[in-house]
Amino acid sequence: MNKPQYNNQIRAEEVRLVDEDGQQLGVFNLPEALAMAKEKELDLIMVTDKAVPPICKIGDYGKYLYSLQKKERKNIAGSKHGETKNIRISFNISDNDMLTKMIATEKFLNKGDKVNVELRLKGREKQLSNVGLEKIKKFIKLLEEKIPIKIEKEIKKEPKGLSVTILKK
Repeated sequence: MNKPQYNNQIRAEEVRLVDEDGQQLGVFNLPEALAMAKEKELDLIMVTDKAVPPICKIGDYGKYLYSLQKKERKNIAGSKHGETKNIRISFNISDNDMLTKMIATEKFLNKGDKVNVELRLKGREKQLSNVGLEKIKKFIKLLEEKIPIKIEKEIKKEPKGLSVTILKK
């Protein structure tokens, strides 16, 4: 995380000033803005330098830094939720076994996880990859009848078989 510039670290000549309540005060020269912040016994924090003039906020630098770190931790924690689960089906899978795998897949999708469905091909089965392709398509079709799904990565041929990544709509 890049720490924002504050007080004397700011190099812009003019800044757009926002007070601690979020009210825009207008465009000020840097010395005026610093004086206003010192008057309130707070810091002048550069929120963004992308705008012209840069946007600065009057507030406590420590509290602002803490709130930024808290947001970042929350974003990181939120991104862990979409885990990828693997479901492996075989070339000779029976209908009942396929149903069992479908129930497991449905549970993962309802939790919000992505599911990578793999069909492993061994030995001579690799020559019959078109039959394997039909098995995966059948699995997806049966799953679509139960819950709405979206195919994230299309069916892809890999060295050890076929795979497709799906998630819930």
